Amino acid sequence: MDRRTRICLLIILIGLANFLIYALLYVFIGGEAINGSIQTTADGTTTYLLLRPGGETVAVSRGTFIYSGMHSISIWVTVGAVMLSMLTLAKERIASSMRSAIIRGRTIITILATIITMI
Repeated sequence: MDRRTRICLLIILIGLANFLIYALLYVFIGGEAINGSIQTTADGTTTYLLLRPGGETVAVSRGTFIYSGMHSISIWVTVGAVMLSMLTLAKERIASSMRSAIIRGRTIITILATIITMI
């Protein structure tokens, strides 16, 4: 196994582990901060609310709220990295199977990588 393949497989495993940890903590914490809210009451206390799947909210600490928000954002980065790694691993097969197509395989790979990076 060459170095590129090992790196791509490592990125895929890290991305899958990140998603698994996110899913487990989502269930354990009871929601996510991206769609949650921060409310300040009249007496000046701040409440951090996570949004649950049913539309309910649950109050959490500031640290939990920040962690949930950062982990939710990191999912998109790791999904993109996993997709680019899988595309890198499949690059040779895609290029060799599309030699006689209207658009050549290398062009398709470049287009897909650009779309993944931009999204």
